[in-house]
Amino acid sequence: MKRILSIQSHVVFGCAGNSAAVFPMRRLGMEVWPINTVQFSNHTQYAAGWQGMAMPAGHIGALCEGLGNIEVLGRCDAVLSGYLGSAEQGDEILAVVAAVKSANPAALYFCDPVMGHPEKGCIVAPGVTRFLTEKALPVADIMAPNLLELETLCGVHLATLAQTRAAAHQLLESGVKMVLVKHLGRAASVAGRFEMLLATPQGDYLISRPLYDFARQPVGVGDLISALMLANLQAGHEAVSAFERTNAAVDAVLRQTWEADAYELQLIAAQGAFADPVIAHRAERLADALA
Repeated sequence: MKRILSIQSHVVFGCAGNSAAVFPMRRLGMEVWPINTVQFSNHTQYAAGWQGMAMPAGHIGALCEGLGNIEVLGRCDAVLSGYLGSAEQGDEILAVVAAVKSANPAALYFCDPVMGHPEKGCIVAPGVTRFLTEKALPVADIMAPNLLELETLCGVHLATLAQTRAAAHQLLESGVKMVLVKHLGRAASVAGRFEMLLATPQGDYLISRPLYDFARQPVGVGDLISALMLANLQAGHEAVSAFERTNAAVDAVLRQTWEADAYELQLIAAQGAFADPVIAHRAERLADALA
């Protein structure tokens, strides 16, 4: 059994951050140790707002110290980080990553660089974006940005698939071992599809799934993608297989959510797809030349 330390947000109601990630990873057979960066009543894109707080400075470090005291850090196989409540939490997370890798040099750091989209109601604290770009990027083994986050990480505007591949390879050249671009958006190769890109030193792969016509787009899809990709990798699937399984499982969740006319992701209803996804869409290997 693999063990994943998941450090991100938590909502009491609905599915975002750890509330979207922990159950799917456990359903895939992972032992998950959640640490919450914030605890909110609900995600921040409800018109009525939300209640809750970011965890105070020192909280993450103290929990890690407690894990060290009972000598379990060496059993941790991966650290997953997502939404941060403050830039200071980022420094604490990197200290956790260092402690885990000291105890288990084979452990991975999977960074989901959540930078927020104010126009959608997703807001991050001051300094978080700078932390992700300047401090998290040099340490991460795997990065999973969306298109806007990839633009920020690389300081470029991306409008085409070729440009997006070049930006992903910029991250690879900086030392990241794998880049998952979770949503290509305007850089997609086919309009009307949800496309993702997987960039590795061995090659680049493109995959797609249907876009569903939601009245309100569900929140937490990116958190789910990152969690499933990491869990599939930890379960022993090679990169492309993990990519295909992740895409299929996310499609099953989105289809179930759309059919239920729901705003929150229907993780329980679609849980069978986490461990046994029906792969209808295969990843396409792209030509090696970046044009």
